[in-house]
Amino acid sequence: MKLPTLHRTGNPLASPTAQLQVLQDRQRSPVPSFSDKLAQQGVSQLYRKKLTTLQINVGKVCNQTCTHCHVDAGPDRRESMTFETASQVIGFLERSAVKTFDITGGAPEMNPSFRMMVQEARNLDKRVIDRCNLTILLANGFTDLPDFLAEHQVTIVASLPCYLEENCDAQRGTGVFAKSIEAIRRLNRLGYAQQHSNLHLDLVYNPTGLGLPPQQQKLEASYKAELDARYGIQFNNLLTITNMPVSRFLDDLLRRGKYQEYLEKLSDSFNPGTIDNLMCRSLLSVDWNGFIYDCDFNQMLDLAIAADEGRVHISQLTDDLLWDRAIRTANHCYGCSAGCGSSCGGSLVG
Repeated sequence: MKLPTLHRTGNPLASPTAQLQVLQDRQRSPVPSFSDKLAQQGVSQLYRKKLTTLQINVGKVCNQTCTHCHVDAGPDRRESMTFETASQVIGFLERSAVKTFDITGGAPEMNPSFRMMVQEARNLDKRVIDRCNLTILLANGFTDLPDFLAEHQVTIVASLPCYLEENCDAQRGTGVFAKSIEAIRRLNRLGYAQQHSNLHLDLVYNPTGLGLPPQQQKLEASYKAELDARYGIQFNNLLTITNMPVSRFLDDLLRRGKYQEYLEKLSDSFNPGTIDNLMCRSLLSVDWNGFIYDCDFNQMLDLAIAADEGRVHISQLTDDLLWDRAIRTANHCYGCSAGCGSSCGGSLVG
């Protein structure tokens, strides 16, 4: 039976419900469900451990349109976290023992409350991560951002899917690579990724095709050598992340007739050694409306964490509400557990 395409004219692409139906449709796929794969390993259900990271998605507004984007972000999107919700997020950080505050988007820096949240979180002695696309640092109205991020000792995690210009631009847009290199040079001048500096800059690699990321440590060595030799730039760590079959990338797979091939590759590459370190066990995702999810990918599929009274909002949340709670899974979870594993912090096993 032919798989449907999710693409339709304009944004958004398909609804989360339609995406989830494709991922879970057993009649169209010989791939076992992710829950069945876990059961084969003697794991009946994934449960949460201690919460260490609060990740918020402040919306879909972005200055770029990347082909692999699981958020379906872009310049034409309008979804954006309000100041009220941002304040409720800070309220949770005040009453929580969580150590890391991870801000993503879209381009998170384009949210009007971004700087307020960074300042308040740092005042609470939280480690702050900005998931930055780099080009925003050169955009009109944002050129002072590098100084702001350095002043508040914000860790920057930035996408650079290849050290070759043509490969990077094919995934992220024409001219993006050159702007990214310029932005990294500016961050380096401010002290990011320099010896004896506490300003941390990590880069993110994700494949341009259907393959899985190579071994993270070896690829990091190649990145460092090539980027230093070609452009004289430095970074701290390389994080390898698998492309998730969600939103824009899922649509691309379906239109090219490659969805089944990709899902089978992920399933065949399932690594039981990743289970203990899956990010959903210690990370919590918050959407731009303030509702909570086990991870950012579940957020895009509208698989929200629910209590007896319905969805849980960040304003209602306490650390103990999450402890030992069952995690919602679907077949996109193969993306995090394939090969060396994948998370917002890179690979899960050596």
